[in-house]
Amino acid sequence: MIPSPRSLRTAASHLAHKMLYGHLADLRPMPTEMIDDGPKRSVYRYRPPEGVVPAGPPVLFVPPLAAPARCYDLRRGCSLAEHTVNAGRLSYLLDYGPIGYADRELGFEEWVGEVLPGAIRTVSADAGGQPVQLVGWCLGGIFALLTAAADPDLPIASVAAIATPIDTAAVRLAAPLRPIARLTGGIEAGVVGALFGGLPQPLVKRSYQLIGIDKYLLRPYKMLTNLDNREFLEQIEAIDHFTDSMLAYPGRTAEQIYRGLFKDNALAGEGLAVGGRRIRLQDVRVPVLAIAGRGDGIAPVAAVRPLRALLTGAPQVRFEVAAGGHLGVLTGRSAMRTTWVHLDRWLDEGTVRHGIRPQRREALASV
Repeated sequence: MIPSPRSLRTAASHLAHKMLYGHLADLRPMPTEMIDDGPKRSVYRYRPPEGVVPAGPPVLFVPPLAAPARCYDLRRGCSLAEHTVNAGRLSYLLDYGPIGYADRELGFEEWVGEVLPGAIRTVSADAGGQPVQLVGWCLGGIFALLTAAADPDLPIASVAAIATPIDTAAVRLAAPLRPIARLTGGIEAGVVGALFGGLPQPLVKRSYQLIGIDKYLLRPYKMLTNLDNREFLEQIEAIDHFTDSMLAYPGRTAEQIYRGLFKDNALAGEGLAVGGRRIRLQDVRVPVLAIAGRGDGIAPVAAVRPLRALLTGAPQVRFEVAAGGHLGVLTGRSAMRTTWVHLDRWLDEGTVRHGIRPQRREALASV
């Protein structure tokens, strides 16, 4: 197609802005204040905009490992954290901090038994003792579900698991690894952990890029044909910034994921062995929302859907399918019209369940 003069002017303006300022996207994180700082557990409270009075059970964003915690705050205008805060919800973020060789012995025992429970208690206390609504993406969703199953006395109101692969037999990208792991017993994961202390950051970053290799190869063409589309260019820029901020996996955690989740498919079976006990999804006793991305290669729909059958102890289980790939279903350009709508409805219902009147964008009495 021949671009119009207007499109050419817009594209030239975007290129000039990029050359002058180095970026188009507004990558400033949403303002926060730290309320707790423990081992591998920094908890931040998002500051509400002026004139917004937060209400309802608090929301705690639980990130996966390796991905930066700001996966929930990708860029202004396409940030789930920004959306949630502006909706008037008490919102918090858990950040594990940098992962290094010294963290190689950290495993599910720490994440599920210490780090996330500590963050949940902190958020509940900060919110006046209210139970916490957990929102977890990818492995963050697994952490949230296992934590709820392991300790039913924690002040958890509900769990929203987004792009969370439960039945790894349905993950086609992992299919070549499964026969190897069964043959070797998964010893190769231990060898990598012993040599590098886990999966190093460069390997994590390249693996993430390879998963979407088709999009990665087509990127130059897509950018060239969308130079007049500022939102598209901003999203590409934000994703690049996200990918460049990838972190390492601790060796013990990587080994547990490889053997427990991929080799044994434990979550879809008898549960995952953690610290001498077996944690089963059947022991989750809180409402659960599961959202799968229609184009997700890491957590395809077939890998997420089994939650409906596995969460037999949950009082309510809702399963939704939304547009987008693994990151896109969480914070892609279409997520605000799909995933975020499902999540808003879920969180509002949670507010009603706890007898709290929804309160959105109401000015302070003194204003």
